[in-house]
Amino acid sequence: MLTAVDHVQLAAPPGSEDLLRRYYAGALGMTEIPKPPVPAARGGCWFRAGAVHLHLGIEGAPGDEGPGRFRPAKKAHPGLLVTDIETFAARLEAHGAEVTWDDDLPGHRRFYSEDPVGNRLEFLEPVVRAYGPGS
Repeated sequence: MLTAVDHVQLAAPPGSEDLLRRYYAGALGMTEIPKPPVPAARGGCWFRAGAVHLHLGIEGAPGDEGPGRFRPAKKAHPGLLVTDIETFAARLEAHGAEVTWDDDLPGHRRFYSEDPVGNRLEFLEPVVRAYGPGS
């Protein structure tokens, strides 16, 4: 029986760890988790914020850093719940990340953004509606 998602792994090109740290720790406010020795030798970074764990694994070999070598997924992405989505979007924009709002999911405010290597991320917040007499 499944009980929870332990982590989501996204791919990143060789040599991108400093960019990833600036984005995931700086812009998103996540904490970097030390990797065990064997995965650490393969590069990449692991981050967490509360129960959310994101692993950025290196895809490709050293020397594959050139343009067009690494291709992030265009559709696949994690959906990350946030609070105070307007402030969170402004924080990302202040760090130079583009924010694209999307109104196609009923009951939620949401936007998409990309990390510095092109991974798509969805940020969403449920809309709480107050229903009262006459609603």
